[in-house]
This record gives sequence, C-alpha cells and structure tokens, in this order.
Amino acid sequence: MQSLQILLLLVFPALAIVGALKDLTSYTIPNWVSLALVAAFVPAALVSGAPLGGVGLCLAAGFGALVLGMGMFAAGWIGGGDGKLLAACALWMGWPAVLPFLLYTALAGGALTFAILALRSGWVAPIVAGGPAWVRRLGQQGGALPYGVAIAAGALIAFPEALLVQGVLG
Repeated sequence: MQSLQILLLLVFPALAIVGALKDLTSYTIPNWVSLALVAAFVPAALVSGAPLGGVGLCLAAGFGALVLGMGMFAAGWIGGGDGKLLAACALWMGWPAVLPFLLYTALAGGALTFAILALRSGWVAPIVAGGPAWVRRLGQQGGALPYGVAIAAGALIAFPEALLVQGVLG
C-alpha cells in the first residue's frame, strides 16, 4: 500500500517540473498539466490517509489560490497558465502548507527576476545570442518572466510540508 501512496505522491513533483520546463522553454503551461495535477489529487488524497477535514482545507487552499491567480492574471502580473498552476499546486499543499508554498514561490520569483535581468544584461548578450531559441527569447529586453518556474520551485520546496505527504510519511 505504501508503494502506491508514494507513487501517487511522485505525480506532483513530476508534473510541477514539467510545467516549469514548458513555461521556461515556451512561455506556456499546457492546461493538461494543471488538470492532471487536480485529477491526481483525488486518488492521492484517498490513499494518503488524510482526514476529510484536511482534504476540505486542501480544496479551500486551491480555490483561494485560483482566486489569487485570477486577480494576478487580471492585473497582468502573471499568465493564465501560471494562475492555474498556482491553484493546482496549492490544492496539493493544503492548510497550513500553502503559506510556506506562497512564500517560497515569491522568493523564487525574486530570484528568477534577478536571473533573467542578469541574462538580459549587456555582458551576457553575446552568450545568449548563440544559445537555443528559448534562451534567446528569455534574453530579449522587455520580455515576460516564466513565472511557472518560480511556482514549481516554491511547490517543490514546500511539498514535504503538504498534508498528503504528512499523511503518508508523517
């Protein structure tokens, strides 16, 4: 039984990494990544031994993050795929792990911003010009940030604190 629990838990980091890589290389996070995270949550919650109230708090955290993501999208701060990934990851975090997840995501977003600014600086431009198309796109002045990378980083760092992980390994 524990092998099944661990296997289902591994779906989360795998899909978070896929979302980050897709965002990094194409500035898009396919809907199937977020939908697969939501769909995989159900069996993972069932076999994790998490209490029903805890699962309800996971749903509330996911909904709250969806509203937050929609607001951030409406303000033009993140893309739509980023908002959906944020909500799907928050669903897996639950309460209270959603708070460190959001903090780690914000810190990773700051680090990502500095990294992209460094990439776009004049002294790195010759190196970027010879790189793959996705690196050249990242290096373009005034381009967007692939914030899905920060969301995935925050999710991976906070994942050990998530309710479902605590139910299996705690």
